[in-house]
Amino acid sequence: MGYLHILALCLLVPHFNAVELSGMYGSIQSPNFPDSYPRDSDISWNISVPDGFKIKLYFMHFDLEPSYLCEYDYVKIEAEQEQLARFCGREDTDTEQVPGEQAIVSPKSSLAITFKSDFSNEERFTGFEAHFTAIDVDECKERNDEELACDHYCHNYIGGYYCSCRFGYLLHSDNRTCRVECSDNIFIEQSGIITSSDFPNPYPKSSDCLYRIELEEGFIINLEFDDSFDIEDHPEVTCPYDYLKIKAGQNEFGPFCGDQSPGKIEMGSNRVQILFHSDNSGDNGGWKLTYSAVGTPCPVPKPPENGKIVPALDKYSFKDQVLITCDPGFRILKDDTEVDKFQIGCLKDGSWSNNVPICKIVDCKNAPDLQFGSVIYNSLSNLTTYRSTVHYSCQIPRYQMYPAINGTYICGEKGFWINDELGAKLPSCLPVCGTPQFSRTKVQRISNGNFVARGVSPWIAMLSKNGLPFCGGSLVGNKWIVTAAHCLHDPLDSENSVVRSSDLFTPGSFQIILGKHRTRSRDDTEQVFHYKTSILHPQYKANTLEFDVGLLELSEPAVLNNYIIPVCLPEEASQSDLQDGDMVLVSGWGKQFLRRLPESLMEIEIPIVSHEVCEQGYSKLNRRISEDMLCAGEKEGGKDACQGDSGGPMVTLNKNSGRWYLAGVVSWGDGCGANDRFGVYSNIMKSLQWIKNSTGVEHV
Repeated sequence: MGYLHILALCLLVPHFNAVELSGMYGSIQSPNFPDSYPRDSDISWNISVPDGFKIKLYFMHFDLEPSYLCEYDYVKIEAEQEQLARFCGREDTDTEQVPGEQAIVSPKSSLAITFKSDFSNEERFTGFEAHFTAIDVDECKERNDEELACDHYCHNYIGGYYCSCRFGYLLHSDNRTCRVECSDNIFIEQSGIITSSDFPNPYPKSSDCLYRIELEEGFIINLEFDDSFDIEDHPEVTCPYDYLKIKAGQNEFGPFCGDQSPGKIEMGSNRVQILFHSDNSGDNGGWKLTYSAVGTPCPVPKPPENGKIVPALDKYSFKDQVLITCDPGFRILKDDTEVDKFQIGCLKDGSWSNNVPICKIVDCKNAPDLQFGSVIYNSLSNLTTYRSTVHYSCQIPRYQMYPAINGTYICGEKGFWINDELGAKLPSCLPVCGTPQFSRTKVQRISNGNFVARGVSPWIAMLSKNGLPFCGGSLVGNKWIVTAAHCLHDPLDSENSVVRSSDLFTPGSFQIILGKHRTRSRDDTEQVFHYKTSILHPQYKANTLEFDVGLLELSEPAVLNNYIIPVCLPEEASQSDLQDGDMVLVSGWGKQFLRRLPESLMEIEIPIVSHEVCEQGYSKLNRRISEDMLCAGEKEGGKDACQGDSGGPMVTLNKNSGRWYLAGVVSWGDGCGANDRFGVYSNIMKSLQWIKNSTGVEHV
């Protein structure tokens, strides 16, 4: 009897077992499945998967003894010490305790399943079969724990998540909070605005920001906080979370937090440090301040006599600058140097960088001399200061002022003598051209050897070697001779048209005589020169004598008198060439038909001949008359220039001005006064611009 009792007790002891499962998927079954499960069973399965995953559990078969509230046989599912479900019954009974197609999902990465059966299984219930699998958790959507949530952006991946920050932010070491790098903000302007990051939006968490205002000595910084002030606070403890601290020299201000603005704070220093700390929580709007600097004051400077100071203010402080200028006609004198303006600045110690200079009246100094003219000061003491006047005039005979202006100049405010018409440019005393002092009573024939009156051609020059003329020329201005180009070089081969520099005559190889009348004898009116420069026309051709024009620059200006006067150049404005039949005068000391030199200067009046007639006369000689050439003479001959006249002047009277101008230069011909053999001259009009550009000659 005792033995049977002990056996019965053993049969009533339940069978208990616990199974640990850790795979990513798997299945569990009731004991003996698919056969009926044993009675008095108590089995547990503890399922765990890696963090970042949940467990999904679903039943493929379920067949347990049904009971009210599943008090006999049941399957219990738990997680995090909380029962998620309790099932019993049969699938075909459609009781509400049967899982059916319902899936159970664990809240985290573990799940516990317990199967229990009581002492009987008379209907041979077959139990259950269930499967589990690990499913990914979308932490970005499901994580509600503020301490673990991402501050800015959350990125999910299988088995986990990570956080990232907006541009300009850095991820904190907690891998979820976004902070800013704001430890080295330096402000050096005299005024500005400083705010917490993202103001007026909430400032970043877990950040330590340092703002430094660093100005020169001599400035004192003032801060003024905006009324919009919002830093996380605590009702009982002073600023334990987020705070603002300010340091200026040995003085410290703060900490500040809450919603009460610190307002205006005078720092008393030129250097300020602002530290702002935020912890890893909160959502406050932050702060904004405006800073400005005032400088050490300087005394108000007094403007100089005859001057002013700009800007003219009631007070000045460090770094202010003023510009000192003088009234018109005065200049600043500083350290013995005159300047138009002078600037001084207020220094950090409250003094000015320089003393205010004086304004000195402008001095134009002595007026420049006028060549061939004079300058007269219009005051007894010869004053040359501002508003003083001088008067220019041409005192040398045969010179006139050009342009024809009022010769009075005034000392201007810039220190230059100025004229109402020419400004600071001086006039010139230029030779009066084309006005001989002796009139012609009779025009002689060069080829007949008769004399002309002395001084009727005061512009003619003799080019002389060994006391004998070899060419002529014409004075233009007071130091230039216009002659024929072929008079200035050695003879060339008839086929060669190019003159080399080695072919030119050298200065000193011949003389240039002005005021000359008698051929061999010396005249008391003579002036003898050498030349320092010879120039041939750039289009000159020695073999055809095209553009047969040359220039000689005298070694010194000629002294003009009644016997030495320059000839005028043609007037450009008229641009009128001589016409067929116009009369011209030709002068020279050339040999006559008797093959001897005349006793004195000869002159001839001849008509201009058209190109066509001239070309016909030279057609048999195959000589070309180019467009730069003029022809003159009489068809029957008897009037012509001869050997030794080359380079001499062909002149004619300008009836409008009453002055004689140079129309041509004696160039070449065939014989002296032969029938149908006209004299050929270089047309000055064709070379006029070159002559003016080369000599700079102007006439009045």
